[in-house]
Amino acid sequence: MIRIFSNVESIRYSAYHIIKAFFQDEDAAQENSLPPGSQEDLSGREYLCVYRDEQILLCSADKLDKHETDILLYDTLKKLTGRELPWGVLTGVRPVKLAMEQLDKQSRSGFIEHFRKERRVGKRKAGLAYDIAVRERRLIRSVLQGKDRDLGSFSIYVGIPICPSICSYCSFSSGLLSVWKDRLDEYIDALTGELAQAAGWLKDLSLTSIYIGGGTPTVLTEKQMERLLGCLRDNYHAEKTAEYTLEAGRPDTITKEKLELAKSYGVSRLSINPQSMQQKTLDLVGRRHSTGQIVEAFELARELGFDNINMDVIAGLPGETARDMADTISRISVLRPENLTVHALAVKRAAALGSLKTDSRVIDEMIDTAAKGAETMGMYPYYMYRQKSIAGNHENTGYAIPGRECIYNVMIMEEVQSIFAFGAGATTKILLKEKVQNPDRAKGVMTDMLRQDNVSSIADYISRWREMAETKEKTFDIGKVPCYYT
Repeated sequence: MIRIFSNVESIRYSAYHIIKAFFQDEDAAQENSLPPGSQEDLSGREYLCVYRDEQILLCSADKLDKHETDILLYDTLKKLTGRELPWGVLTGVRPVKLAMEQLDKQSRSGFIEHFRKERRVGKRKAGLAYDIAVRERRLIRSVLQGKDRDLGSFSIYVGIPICPSICSYCSFSSGLLSVWKDRLDEYIDALTGELAQAAGWLKDLSLTSIYIGGGTPTVLTEKQMERLLGCLRDNYHAEKTAEYTLEAGRPDTITKEKLELAKSYGVSRLSINPQSMQQKTLDLVGRRHSTGQIVEAFELARELGFDNINMDVIAGLPGETARDMADTISRISVLRPENLTVHALAVKRAAALGSLKTDSRVIDEMIDTAAKGAETMGMYPYYMYRQKSIAGNHENTGYAIPGRECIYNVMIMEEVQSIFAFGAGATTKILLKEKVQNPDRAKGVMTDMLRQDNVSSIADYISRWREMAETKEKTFDIGKVPCYYT
């Protein structure tokens, strides 16, 4: 058991995630009171003390600088374990954002050296972050007509948080189709209501992309799907967007009629997600379909004219080896998708695999295998993000054939335009002209993006969607008048 004592919240929080990256399989607890026996010495001072069982790993006090304390802790744990973390002291989800800020200031080699020295990031990961930043900026400027950020444009996320079964590794708040099947019409009523109401006050902005995600959006019946797609067409001219994505992640929910509907309403990009092409793994994690159905769904989409298809895989699923990943990538390569998204398993407390033990060396090999497979398919990494509790301290990386990058993924990750999100559990992010006091953080913490979260409960969303729409509009109005929060 590792115990983390600190009276500085940001330092305590950061220390926890650095420690969990080194000791992923051990329990760790954060405490803001002084450790036993130290009250006299540390009273009135800032401190960070880390205990592993009865052993003191680190105790630092006085006026603590977060960055310096992170480095001290990292170097201490590196010496203790003999390990280095791929991403060093970075615990945030968007390391590419740091690279983006340095593109005009440093060369690639200079940035790698800087990231190594200041953040303890490994050379390969630093190079990956820099290369993705270059590609993302190129894409952003292409889509936003030369701009690096644009208050006059937006993208839409539509959430269908319902799945035919809940995968054992999943920590998202998705509902079971068997539970919600009889209320799906009500959910679509609420969702289309919120979308239609927002269209009135979004009419002066330019729509860039639409992403229908989940859950599993293709659990909808053909009639329900047509209602949703029709609402997006009638209110947002969805067929004219630069990109229109539909997640069809479970092949057992895909039908010819649903794909024909999507095509007729302008959907230009699909995501058909195997996660693994090992049947033993699919059975183990609760995905109730066969690898053969994945191939059949992909080939059906091709027959209907979809020429931009993404496939997701996960490194670190229970029982899998690097050889399993190699076989999965080989079988996907035969299909020739335009996008491949490689996730390192992130197991959170809400997931059934919360106690899963992972071997970081196996994860390393899986990630490398997938990256080499993507390269063989003519793809390059174009976006990346990280999650807490991610296996092997790695990342999630999107690979794409040149010209087939997912615009929405880049827009939401780099926060260069507003994202208006609809549905239960959806989070809207509204870009501001200037930084203002963050209403959700302590005084003095500034932000140039306001968030508004819809309720995550499906039942509550059905009954309260009007409230969600009104709150979203008020947040949008705040964004137009930043002084509201200053």
